[in-house]
Amino acid sequence: MAVEKKFVQDGFTKALVNEYLAKELNRAGYGGMQMNRTPMGTQITVYAEKPGMVIGKGGKLIRKITRDLDRKFRLDNPQVDVQDVGKGDLNSQVVANRLASSLERGWYFRKAGQSMLRRVMDSGARGCEIVISGKLTGPRSRTEKFIAGYIKHSGKPAIEIVDKGYSVAVKKLGVIGCQVRIIPPDVTPPDQFKILVQSPEAEQKIETSAPAPAKPAEEKKSELDKLLEAEPGTSESAPQVVEEPAEAATKPAEEPPISAEESTKTESEVCAPVEESPKTEEKPPEVAEDKPAPENQG
Repeated sequence: MAVEKKFVQDGFTKALVNEYLAKELNRAGYGGMQMNRTPMGTQITVYAEKPGMVIGKGGKLIRKITRDLDRKFRLDNPQVDVQDVGKGDLNSQVVANRLASSLERGWYFRKAGQSMLRRVMDSGARGCEIVISGKLTGPRSRTEKFIAGYIKHSGKPAIEIVDKGYSVAVKKLGVIGCQVRIIPPDVTPPDQFKILVQSPEAEQKIETSAPAPAKPAEEKKSELDKLLEAEPGTSESAPQVVEEPAEAATKPAEEPPISAEESTKTESEVCAPVEESPKTEEKPPEVAEDKPAPENQG
């Protein structure tokens, strides 16, 4: 068998198995299945709302399903595993089965579609699309769509992130197809992105946590030069004592720097004319006048 024919045959067998399980496990809330080839045989994982009904009393129903898969579809050593579907309102196959059963009970198609759509969106889904086609209100077939939220219709995201389910409602006028497409809440769309804005506090933290700048190469070079200039007899580990010259010891302490205002004051004092103190006129010393000697009386 050619490779192309083998792929087509495998896909056809998988579709037949899915249809058989949906018919047998309709009351158990069938939610889809996965088929994987293993060295031990064919592993089939069945998802259902009520796993106990799939297993049956004492495992009777699951043994019947395994026997039918081996005889009817000629699968290599089929092994059936049953798992809980989780939240049924987010599983497209479960929602499609519920919609089909509500239409069979006589619900108006628009009421059934809107109620299921609201129920799915209230469960937290990103988007949902429900398509109902068939003889809805008259002898002619028609198609009705109910869409809410974010939904992808084409491309790779439509294959990977969209969950699809299909079911059929059988009525007197004919069959009605119910197709449901749901995007779960835990899926990240490819066109979604976020812009991170740093607060000033975070920027300050980044600046404080930044490493200290490295020392310039000149300082390292000077330290190497000092080590090379050291005497060969001295050990490298011994601390080096730097002697200060005697002139530095006797040199008086440097005066503090003079500010601009003080410097202008000193310049004005130096350049200002010296005021002469008022001279006091000195009187010449009195000269004793030669008085005539008194005449001798007598």
